[in-house]
This record gives sequence, structure tokens and C-alpha cells, in this order.
Amino acid sequence: MAGRRAAPQVVLSESERSKLKALAGRRKTAQAMAMRARIVLMCAEGLQSKQVAARLGVDPATVGKWRRRFAETRLDGLYDEPRSGAPRTVDDARVEAVIA
Repeated sequence: MAGRRAAPQVVLSESERSKLKALAGRRKTAQAMAMRARIVLMCAEGLQSKQVAARLGVDPATVGKWRRRFAETRLDGLYDEPRSGAPRTVDDARVEAVIA
């Protein structure tokens, strides 16, 4: 198909795999981060983005976004990027502590 890029292949080191499994399985992890970790783990199993999307109940574009971000910047790519507007006054650790 013209105009489509091949999805980046996701190959994990043992360290990355264990960190992703911990993020996906911990009850304290923010659910958005847990979903991102599950997406990357399933992509690393060799599944296509549309298969991952169907299994997790998310849009294929969401899977593509996190697959690309992980391929480009590894684990750091799964964290939220700074947004425009006023700077945050609460860091991720405090948010996670409140959720827990």
C-alpha cells in the first residue's frame, strides 16, 4: 500500500521486558502507563498493531503511537511529554501515591 510505513519492530532486552512487566502488573501504576506497557509487550511478541489493538480494546492508532515512541526512545518514550500551559505543580510520584 502506498503511503503506509512499516511498523517498527519491537525487540526488548531482558531488563526492558522485566520493567514493562512490572509496570503492566503493578496495581499502583497509573492505568495509562500500564496500558502502554501492555501494548509494547504485545508488540514485542510479534503481533501486528491491529491485533494488539483488538486484544486490548484500543484504537490501532494508539498502538502505533506507543510502538513508535518506544522504538525511538525506549522506556523513556512511554512517559507523558510536557504539555503546553502552566507547568505542573504535582509530579508523577505524588500522583501515583494519591492513586494508591
